[in-house]
Amino acid sequence: MSAPTLFEPERPAATSAAGPRPYVIELPDRLSLLNSNQRMNKHERAALTRSIRAAASAAVEECPSLLDVRDAVRPNPVFPRAHILGVLHPHSTGRRDPANWYPSFKAAIDGLVDAGLFADDDHTRVLGPDMRLGARRGRDQIVLVVRALAPGEDPLGYRGVGR
Repeated sequence: MSAPTLFEPERPAATSAAGPRPYVIELPDRLSLLNSNQRMNKHERAALTRSIRAAASAAVEECPSLLDVRDAVRPNPVFPRAHILGVLHPHSTGRRDPANWYPSFKAAIDGLVDAGLFADDDHTRVLGPDMRLGARRGRDQIVLVVRALAPGEDPLGYRGVGR
């Protein structure tokens, strides 16, 4: 028996305007990313945050199927609730802590809000980002996998834990 994955085919999927399938949103691989270990002044950090946010919003604009859904449900958001898996594809082999790239993931998710996928990225609408390490690529790159959640759906199984 294989280990369960987040997107098990037998798990009932949420019905939303976006449908049950996950959407993969790749940010450009030439994009400079923020790492929580970087030391930079607030102006440099703000400029990088703006560029990541804009790149995420632009990446949505390059996904025709997602644009069709967004345009059909406007002014409502595409995802009332969703889970976001954030994948960091590193530029080289070696050990990485994907959570150190949280500032980049946060800016990218803000870009998804700007693009109209979410009304907001608070805890009532977005589960995640769950940050994982992906395969090596030529440059560091962030990929977001967004899957709609049904009302009350808890894909990670935490409901009732500790009660």
